[in-house]
Amino acid sequence: MAWASVRLSLCWSVWVNIVPSKLYVISGPSGAGKGTLVARLMDLVPEAWLSISATTRQPRKGEIDGVHYLFLTTEQFEQDIENDGFLEWARYNNNYYGTPLAPIRQHLDKGQPVILEIEVQGAFQVREKFPEACLIFIEPPSLEELERRLVNRGTESPEVIRGRMETAKREMALKMEYDIRLVNDNLEQATEELVSIVRGCK
Repeated sequence: MAWASVRLSLCWSVWVNIVPSKLYVISGPSGAGKGTLVARLMDLVPEAWLSISATTRQPRKGEIDGVHYLFLTTEQFEQDIENDGFLEWARYNNNYYGTPLAPIRQHLDKGQPVILEIEVQGAFQVREKFPEACLIFIEPPSLEELERRLVNRGTESPEVIRGRMETAKREMALKMEYDIRLVNDNLEQATEELVSIVRGCK
């Protein structure tokens, strides 16, 4: 799949060399706004299906099993790994996280666009199993703007923010490996562009 950098509105020649796909993998640094963009996408493209990740961590307050995550025991998760039940998976802070494969196949078989919001490591695992997947990297206008957004959220300590910025630098270094880069410097325009990608400019 050809690489493209999205900074055009709607459907122009940037799309000519992009192979149509029904599986869309969305990644980007914390603070780039990918969660907000995905939420807007799902409102505007109701035919799309958003994959729910599985995890072995404990539910946080307000989280609902089957809505926010599929909460599994470590034994269940490792059994699914052995049975090749994940499209991608990884372990962070002694907890497993992964994308169950069966529902992905079910929704793709129905012809629905499938959306995955996952980390960079997982995105490349997906590409190995689904080379036709469209990998979309959501990036901030600059690292300075990214840090400003993280600080303005007011939810994390300076130490955590520094860690997120280091992670962001590593993730940004891999952005050229994605099929499409979408710069989120204007939420309305970025939303319009993301919707156009998923709808295939039809």
